[in-house]
Amino acid sequence: MSVNRSLIAPTSNPTLEQALRDKLRRRSEAIGELGELEPLAIRLGLIQNTLKPRFRAPQLAIFAADHGLAVDGIGLAGPVSTARLVQNLLTSQVPVSVFARIQGLELSVVDCGVAEAVAPHARLLARKIAHGTRNARVTSAMSLDQAHAAIRAGMEIGDALPGNAVACAGLGVGSNESAALVLSRLTGCSIQDLIDAGPDMKPEDLAHLQAVLSGAQARHKDIADPVEVLAAFGGFEIAMMVGVMLVAGSKRHLIVADGIPACAALMVASRIAPAVIDYCIFCRSRSHQGLDIALSLFNTTALLELGMESLDGTGSTLAWPLVRSAAALLSEVAEGEDPGPTLPAGIHTMPSAF
Repeated sequence: MSVNRSLIAPTSNPTLEQALRDKLRRRSEAIGELGELEPLAIRLGLIQNTLKPRFRAPQLAIFAADHGLAVDGIGLAGPVSTARLVQNLLTSQVPVSVFARIQGLELSVVDCGVAEAVAPHARLLARKIAHGTRNARVTSAMSLDQAHAAIRAGMEIGDALPGNAVACAGLGVGSNESAALVLSRLTGCSIQDLIDAGPDMKPEDLAHLQAVLSGAQARHKDIADPVEVLAAFGGFEIAMMVGVMLVAGSKRHLIVADGIPACAALMVASRIAPAVIDYCIFCRSRSHQGLDIALSLFNTTALLELGMESLDGTGSTLAWPLVRSAAALLSEVAEGEDPGPTLPAGIHTMPSAF
């Protein structure tokens, strides 16, 4: 699969950035300083290439798949299967579904490769590549053809989703461990730093986890190409998020990454088209150390720190009011009777790549 790196343009624009700063300075003279909302507002203006960023039909897409690493006892601490988690999401039995609804985020759940059958539902996108990946400790989790197919499916989903903002999260038994393997190989970060041991994990369970993941790393020790790394260690949910993120960046849409699987997808996408990171902000739904490390790989922090231990995607729903408020600083707060321009003089709207 060939992806044209030029499809995604960097958001850097010194003229527009200065105009955004000037606009916020005029705001602050009347309403006071607004702390971290101001740099977020500037980021949104640069992403949308406008002095008046606005959001329409924002989406929350949660990608679900099972992982072959589970046969080694990885990711099985909880009693709920991936299929059951998907059903809970679709029937609003978990907070993230309710939070998405009350915040105006349209929730879609994507069956990328859940091992069990998932009953049809209006919010379910059935894009199953296979019934879970293979065990990365024994062989490649996916074939290259499967990895390409999953990325293409993600690009199709990204192109079909309405709106100009998408929050991405991944889930599934073994998903965090698979994502940690991808991030470790692409960045050189220690796998021990990325795995979520948790305060309640027994030392013998941690040792087993480390042994299994180290075995997977050794099995694929010579692989470095980002898509080959994705195929060796990743999951179908990570691969589909790669496709969604590439399309979102090409359209100058905001990407919200929530959780380690989303960070792994963004890292792969950034190796294909580096500027995709410019379009991303980060949220978190868990407080574990591995996510701290994952976020540090992008030199960023999450918008909110609430100490949650919830399904990935929850943090993005709770942070969404901050994002809307930051945009409203530029687009809704009136400047006297003059509504003001959308762009500073000399800047024109750039067409999207799709």
